[in-house]
Amino acid sequence: MAANPRVIALALATAIAVPAEGLRQKWYADPVGLPTVCFGHTGPDIVNTKTYSLDECKALLNKDMLHAINIVDNCVPGLPPQMLAAFGDAVFNAGPTIACNQSKSTAARYLAARDYRAACNELPRWDKARLAGVLVALPGLTKRREAEKQLCLSGL
Repeated sequence: MAANPRVIALALATAIAVPAEGLRQKWYADPVGLPTVCFGHTGPDIVNTKTYSLDECKALLNKDMLHAINIVDNCVPGLPPQMLAAFGDAVFNAGPTIACNQSKSTAARYLAARDYRAACNELPRWDKARLAGVLVALPGLTKRREAEKQLCLSGL
């Protein structure tokens, strides 16, 4: 029996996310100011006075990453697990536009057209964040998007 592509993608994507995000068990503001805990979890459920256990952080990461992978799989069904993982991590980190919004993302247009190599090669373009109103490349995002690109291309 073959493994579920989403399960494979979850393992591959978390392998990128964990070193990229790092582990912070107390609340902090990410580079754009979003309240964040653990391995990059954001959301209204964060308790700013709490110290999260490692098990809680792992559970949040698995839940968040699986949600991102499901978003990609729903808007672009049938991707190879490596591509699903690469775009899943990108969605986890940057939101669904990168993979699903064809009007705002060249990568999404390439995915929809099944031009997978071109889609993978678009990932490095998503290494910027708006800081003080200016869009700037962040070294950590540049490194992360390159890792996603390499994983993505390995699935071709």
